[in-house]
Amino acid sequence: MWIHEHSDWPNFSWDMASLASPLAEVRHRQGRLIGRLLGLGMDLQLEASLGTLTEDVVKSSAIEGEKLNPAEVRSSIAKRLGMDIPGQMEASRDVEGIVDLMLDATQNNPQLLTEDRLFVWHASLFPAGQSGLHRIQVGNWRTAEIGAMQVVSGPIGKEKVHFEAPSADRLKQEMNQFLQWFESPSKVDPVLKAGIAHLWFVTIHPFEDGNGRIARAIADKALARADGIPQRCYSLSSQIESERKEYYHQLEKQQRSTPEITGWLTWFLDCLDRAITRAENTLTSILQKAQLWELIHQQRINDRQRKIINRMLEDGFEGHMNTSKYAKLAKCSTDTALRDIQGLTQRGILIQNPGAGRSTSYRLTKPTPETTTTSR
Repeated sequence: MWIHEHSDWPNFSWDMASLASPLAEVRHRQGRLIGRLLGLGMDLQLEASLGTLTEDVVKSSAIEGEKLNPAEVRSSIAKRLGMDIPGQMEASRDVEGIVDLMLDATQNNPQLLTEDRLFVWHASLFPAGQSGLHRIQVGNWRTAEIGAMQVVSGPIGKEKVHFEAPSADRLKQEMNQFLQWFESPSKVDPVLKAGIAHLWFVTIHPFEDGNGRIARAIADKALARADGIPQRCYSLSSQIESERKEYYHQLEKQQRSTPEITGWLTWFLDCLDRAITRAENTLTSILQKAQLWELIHQQRINDRQRKIINRMLEDGFEGHMNTSKYAKLAKCSTDTALRDIQGLTQRGILIQNPGAGRSTSYRLTKPTPETTTTSR
């Protein structure tokens, strides 16, 4: 029996006594993280929000096996936030669509979640009216003509059904009930409401495709309301993607159970807590980058040095810097590379790692507010 087949569906219940402590911890850390974000200057707030939204879009699609170009996503979001970033590029219709969805869910979080808004979100996900090579019903609930909506794995003839959603003739009533609950005043903590909304929507599975991404956008909308600010400083989708196998296990486990959802909410709170930990590390990194550039700007550097520092600050940069790598990236001779590196080392921007000879390598310093202030 699936969860939606129980007589008390969708009257969810949970053991608040067992959730009280993890919920209080998440809410405390959430508030502390938002405080750190608001303590940054507006430029750094935008940079943090840009990084979080980019992760949200890229990782939410990755959970469903769709690979987006992070540079396209970042450029599309930056344009909408009014940010001028290096290397901006044109984004595809698919990228623009999911960016529209995510920004509407989070930046416009006070606006009502309605049937029409969900239809617009769905149409944004599938601008060509198809999923892969298959035409699908876009901007409307799935119909009975497509048959049972099942989540299936395994080879043909040996398929395993992980879940079967409510039949199409129930969708109008199911979604009306969900939307009314989502927008009604409630004594339920907003973070718990995000977890319930995610499970509830993905259980109904009202669309032919895209239900997971829209469920996570709805959860983000609820979390943005809980945060009380338009900026995003943590990415739940990014954390879910990193533990995708457990995410699907928890969903299937709950959907094979009853509307008593303590287990699901416990996992949801733990996942959100881990997402906040990642965000704390990201904010620390952004602040360190800002302090590094403050140190750098106290004296002039050449274009080659600026280019190399920017590359070393990129998330995808691997290893440390050495003379040959510098020469290759900066397109200069090794002698010029060595002089540039020595200049940056003398100023404390680069630090030499242990080792000598061919093993000589360098890393960027991690300045503190004290070093950037006293070195002026």
